[in-house]
Amino acid sequence: MTDSSDALAKTALPKADIVLPCLDEAAALPWVLDRIPDGWRAIVVDNGSTDGSADLARSLGATVVTEARRGFGAACHAGLLAAEAEYVCFCDCDGSLDPSLLTGFVRRIADGDCDLLLGRRRPEGRGAWPAHARAGNLALARMLRRRTGLALRDLGPLRAARRTDLLALGLTDRRSGYPLQMVVRASDAGLRVAESDVPYRPRTGRSKVTGTWLGTWHAVRDMRGVLREPPVAARPAPVRRTEAEGVR
Repeated sequence: MTDSSDALAKTALPKADIVLPCLDEAAALPWVLDRIPDGWRAIVVDNGSTDGSADLARSLGATVVTEARRGFGAACHAGLLAAEAEYVCFCDCDGSLDPSLLTGFVRRIADGDCDLLLGRRRPEGRGAWPAHARAGNLALARMLRRRTGLALRDLGPLRAARRTDLLALGLTDRRSGYPLQMVVRASDAGLRVAESDVPYRPRTGRSKVTGTWLGTWHAVRDMRGVLREPPVAARPAPVRRTEAEGVR
């Protein structure tokens, strides 16, 4: 192999699976699936849609997984279990976030910058992030910092990590607390957690989790329960060897 071929192999972007929890998102699916990076697999987890989302996703080339148990965490975890790639990403299926941005996330993880990368949402457009949802997110970020020491400003749903790292966390929440539990247990396990700014657009349709003050309150309640969990025994941080050391 030539030097130029070696350089290309080292810079080639690893493949990833993108988990897309879905409940009645037919209106947003075409745009979302069109933004999936070339060579990556979209795993649409249908969580009881009645608008034909599952059939539409299949027709657009996505892998569709059915999760009968209602809950954001249930859908996310079903997608994680169905994933096969070294890297697994998560993205909302409502058109508010651009899955093409995840290539940069995976690149940073592959380069050893961090182990779990979250998208810090920066709203674009009126109504992209309602006041009640922002307030709930801010409160949770503060509680997370007290619990883990992580100075994160958002717990957004756009995220990426290695599949083996996520499976090792033993995630158990199947409701709104799933994204937070992922961060808390990652911190407890010694994984490096970081965030990166991403544009956040008005979603297509109404949020099933934080679309109202009541929905936000239920989400915060679920997540506060996660923060009350006792810390798991700290595990050694994974050793990331470079190709120069002979192991990928």
